[in-house]
Amino acid sequence: MPNYQLAQGEEKLADLIWRYEPIKSGELVKLCKSEIGWKKSTTYTVLKKLCNKNIFRNENSIVSSVIKKEEFTSKQSRYFVEDTFGGSLPKFLTAFIGGEKLSDLQAEKLKKLIDEHKEE
Repeated sequence: MPNYQLAQGEEKLADLIWRYEPIKSGELVKLCKSEIGWKKSTTYTVLKKLCNKNIFRNENSIVSSVIKKEEFTSKQSRYFVEDTFGGSLPKFLTAFIGGEKLSDLQAEKLKKLIDEHKEE
């Protein structure tokens, strides 16, 4: 399973790209300068890292996503559960709840979600 963790700078740039895509790379440089305070070289260095991770592409000076934000977030979450809890959803939920009590509504929503995704 690929690693879907991003460094802080990568995350900032990814959020900008997802918000404005497709975007010309020159416009992205201007946006990064005004919103993040980055130089052109920093923008292109971080963009190259994101492209090497197959999250974005820069073709003909147009930057766009290979993976949409929702899909990336889903894969990032799955990676976290796999890496931290050995892929065990029950272990993750136990840690997430952390001894707190669920409301009736939360419990019902979880039960419904589980029923919808149960193997037949």
